[in-house]
Amino acid sequence: MSTIYDKLNDKQKQAVFTTEGPLLLLAGAGSGKTGVLMHRIAYLINEKHIDPYNIMAITFTNKAAKEMKERITNLIGGDGNFVWVMTFHSSCVRFLRRFIDKIGFDNNFTIYDSDDQRTLMKKIFKENNINSRVYKERAVLNIISSCKNELISPVEYMKSATDRYEKGAARIYEIYQSTLKKNNALDFDDLICRSVELFENCPDVLDYYQNRFRYIMVDEYQDTNTAQFRLIYLLAQKYKNICVVGDDDQSIYKFRGANIENILSFEDKFENVEVIKLEQNYRSTGNILDAANAVIKNNRGRKNKSLWTDGATGANIELRQFANADAEADFIIKDIKAKANDNFKDFAVLYRTNAQSRLLEERCVTLGVPYQLVGGVNFYQRKEIKDVLAYLKTIANGSDDIALLRIINVPKRGIGATTIAKVADYANENVISLYDAMTICENIGIGKAADKIKKFIAMIEEFRDKVAKKANIANMIEELLDKTGYIESLYDEGEIEGESRKENIEELVNKSVDYEDGELSLFLEEVSLVADIDRMDENADRITLMTLHGAKGLEFDTVYLAGMEEGLFPSAMSSISREDLEEERRLAYVGITRAKKNLILTSAKQRMINGETRYSLLSRFVNEIPRDLLDKHILDTEKKYTQRTYSYEEALPWENKAKPDNVKNTLSFGKQFKVERQKSLDYAVGDTVKHIKFGIGKVLEIVDGEKDFEVKVNFEKFGIKKMYAGFAKLIKI
Repeated sequence: MSTIYDKLNDKQKQAVFTTEGPLLLLAGAGSGKTGVLMHRIAYLINEKHIDPYNIMAITFTNKAAKEMKERITNLIGGDGNFVWVMTFHSSCVRFLRRFIDKIGFDNNFTIYDSDDQRTLMKKIFKENNINSRVYKERAVLNIISSCKNELISPVEYMKSATDRYEKGAARIYEIYQSTLKKNNALDFDDLICRSVELFENCPDVLDYYQNRFRYIMVDEYQDTNTAQFRLIYLLAQKYKNICVVGDDDQSIYKFRGANIENILSFEDKFENVEVIKLEQNYRSTGNILDAANAVIKNNRGRKNKSLWTDGATGANIELRQFANADAEADFIIKDIKAKANDNFKDFAVLYRTNAQSRLLEERCVTLGVPYQLVGGVNFYQRKEIKDVLAYLKTIANGSDDIALLRIINVPKRGIGATTIAKVADYANENVISLYDAMTICENIGIGKAADKIKKFIAMIEEFRDKVAKKANIANMIEELLDKTGYIESLYDEGEIEGESRKENIEELVNKSVDYEDGELSLFLEEVSLVADIDRMDENADRITLMTLHGAKGLEFDTVYLAGMEEGLFPSAMSSISREDLEEERRLAYVGITRAKKNLILTSAKQRMINGETRYSLLSRFVNEIPRDLLDKHILDTEKKYTQRTYSYEEALPWENKAKPDNVKNTLSFGKQFKVERQKSLDYAVGDTVKHIKFGIGKVLEIVDGEKDFEVKVNFEKFGIKKMYAGFAKLIKI
C-alpha cells in the first residue's frame, strides 16, 4: 500500500521517522528539507498520534512560515491548522502578549522597528546631552543589538567595559532600556531577550510552554544567535524532542548576530544526538553542484558533506569579464532580454552590495525589461505608512511617546515644537507618559495650544472607544484619515507625489481587511514583523535584482552573479580574518546554489567605487571552481591573472592596472602606496579615526605585532575590524 512517505529518499525517511530525542538534520541546499519537516509533522500526527497542539515549528521568515503552514494542511488536512508554525519573533510576541505582565510590562506593548529605534536614540542623545561626535546613534544601537543577541544586560556590559567609550555606551544602553520600558515598548531584539527573561524568571510559564511544545522543530538553525539558542534550549529541556534543521555551509548572517557555533556544537549541547545528512540535491544540475562543492571545501570550519544529484550534468558555468561595470550591466540585462521569451521571472541577478543595483536598474529601464528590486525602501518604512501606523500605535498604546511625537502635529494642527517641549518636560518631571501629560495640558501653562492638544486627545480617545467596541480596522483607518485631513495634506508635496503616497495608504487599508474587527494590536504587530523578502512576488513576470544575502532560500532557473572581483566579493573587509573570509565563501556557495539550470559569473576590470575608479582581479571564488566546469570569456589583458591563488593572510582587494608585477607588495585605492611597518602611530586606544573605506570608528586595541601594529577598530557602519596599521592608513579626527 502506497503512503505519503514513498517518494522520500532513504535519508529523508530516516529523518522523518526519527522522532524521539535530539536530532541534527544537516540539510544541504535544495535537498528537500521543507518537505522532510512537513512529512515529519505528518508522521507525528498520523502515525504517532501526537496532538497537533503539542508540535512547534520555528522558522525565520513569514514567507517560510506561511509556506510551511500551507504544505502541512495540504498534506494532512485540517489538523495542520493546530500546529504552531511561526517565526522566532512572532512566537515570542505570542508568549509576551500573554505573560509579559509577569516581568513588569503591560500586555499592549508596542514593537519598535529600526526607524523607531533611531528616533528614540536621537531623543535620548538630546535629553542627556550626549556628545554625538564621540557617540554615533547607529554605532550605539549596533552595540546594544550585539549585547542583546548575546543576552548581555546593561549591567553586565558595564562590568565588562574596558575603557571610557564602552562605559559610556553601557550607560546609554541602560537609558535606552529604561526609556523603552517607560514607553511600554520592545525592539526586535527584545522580543527574544524578554521571552528568555520570562522563561528564566517564571518557571510556571516555562513549564506551561514545555508541556505545550513536546516536539520542537527549528528550520535554518545555522542562522540562530545566542538568545534564540537559549530560547529553544529552555523550551526543549523537559522532553528533549528537538529537531534542528540547517546547513552550516549557508550560515551567512554573522553581521546580524548569527552564531555558526550553534549548529557546529549542537552535539555538545544535547546528549545522544542523532545526526542525519541530506546531501541529495533536487534543484541544480551536476555542474552547478560540483562548482559549489569545489568552492565550499576550502572552508575549514564546517561539517563534511557534499551535494550530489541524479539529474542532468547540465551546461557549463559561464564566466564573462568586461572592461567596466557599465558593460557588465549592459550585457546582463541584454542577455536576459534575449533569453527570457517573456518569461522573466526565471531570471535573477545577485550581487554583493546594494550599490551594484543602480546600473542594473538603469539598464532594465532603458531596455524595457520588467524587474523587481528586493531590498529597496521597505513599504512599511515609507513616510505616509509610518505616519498612519503611528496614529494606530498611539490609539493602541498611550505610553508610546515615539509614535505620539511623530503625529502630534501631522498634519499641522498648530502644536509647535516649543509647546511639545514644555509638555515633554512636564511629563519627565512627573514621571508620566507624554500622552498622560497631554490629557492635563491645561495645567502646564501653554496657553491656547492646550485647546488644540485637547482636541487631538479627544479624537484619539474616540478611536480607542471604537477599538474597544471591535470596530473594523479598515473603516477606522479611513475615518482617521478623513478626520485628520491627512490625505489632503499629501498633495502639498505635489499632485504626482501625493497620488503615489495615497496609493500606498490604500494598499495599507487593503492589508488591514485581512484582520477581524477589533484586532488592532494583532494588525500592528504583524506589520511590524514583515521582512523585505516577505513582500517579494515570486509569481510576477519580472526579473529579480537582489543581494546575495537576500537570496537565501530562493531558486531561479538562471542566475547571474555580478561583481565577481577581489575586494568586492569577497569584500575588502573579509581580508582581515579567516572567519570573515569563510563567511564570504559561504555567501558564494549560497549564490551558486540558487541556480537550477544556468549560472553566469560576471566581473568588471574596473569599477567606480566611492568616486574612484578601481582595478581588480577576478574573485578567488572563481579560481576555486575547476577549469573544466567553466566556459571562459575573459579579456586578453586579464588572462594572465585568472589562475592566481590566494592565502588567508593576503589582504589585497584591489590591483593597480599599471603595475601588476607589484601585486604582492601594494594595494591600490585609486593610487598606489606601499604597505610598510609603521614606526609610530599618531593615534591611541580610545581615539576616533577615519578609514578610507570603512569610515569613522573608535580604536579599541593596538598590538605591536611581528609585521606591523595590529589595530582593532569599531567602525560605526561596519562593526569591529582588525587590520595592520600600515595597511589601514587610519587618520585621527
